[in-house]
Amino acid sequence: MANGSGSRGRGSGGSARKRPAVRPHTAKRPAKPNPRPAPSPAEPPRTFVLGAVPGTTPGKWIDLWRERMPHVALELREIDVATQRAHLDDVDAALVRLPVSAADDLHVIELYAELPVVVVSADSHLSAADELDASDLAGEIVIVPLDDVLHAQIPDAVTPAFAPPADTAEAIATVAAGVGVVIAPMSLARAHARKDVDYRVLRDGPVSPVALAWLRERTTPDVEAFVGIVRGRTARSSR
Repeated sequence: MANGSGSRGRGSGGSARKRPAVRPHTAKRPAKPNPRPAPSPAEPPRTFVLGAVPGTTPGKWIDLWRERMPHVALELREIDVATQRAHLDDVDAALVRLPVSAADDLHVIELYAELPVVVVSADSHLSAADELDASDLAGEIVIVPLDDVLHAQIPDAVTPAFAPPADTAEAIATVAAGVGVVIAPMSLARAHARKDVDYRVLRDGPVSPVALAWLRERTTPDVEAFVGIVRGRTARSSR
């Protein structure tokens, strides 16, 4: 007799369970860092040399330059009116008085014109008027210094019996001593102001134009930056 317990039929309960498939492990790759932009090369230190004839006042433009161009030093160099054209070879740009010998090798931008004034002694009868005309100077000793830039023509003026003073400062000192009058741009009268002199505007006298000039061959980004400043461009405006 066959033993029924000797063999068990394999039903669904006896089948082996399937193990879930194991997915291969993939390690996450580290994110690549964003490349940093290469630092811009440092600009070499340099100096912008600005010439200026006596009486010009570039202070506000120099302040703007130092604010906008802190990496470029500005050197202010006083130049003589008589030799202002020659000085353009030694500076980047210069504030000059017109006329300057115009040539194809120069850039010239007129900036403003100064009023002429008559410098008189403090006790002169001419100081009683608020302004003067050339006719008011008839019979007066008109001193013309060697650095004169106005070349005013005064009818019936008296020519001094002494040699022309070397410059406007010396001429004004002569006026302070009670001798004659001097005609000069207002800025020079202010620059050489004294308690013993005064000045009055000469209504029909020649004005003194002031300009920025530089050599064409020396037009650099620094020169263009200064031109933008004197023309009133903002820091963000284009050339």
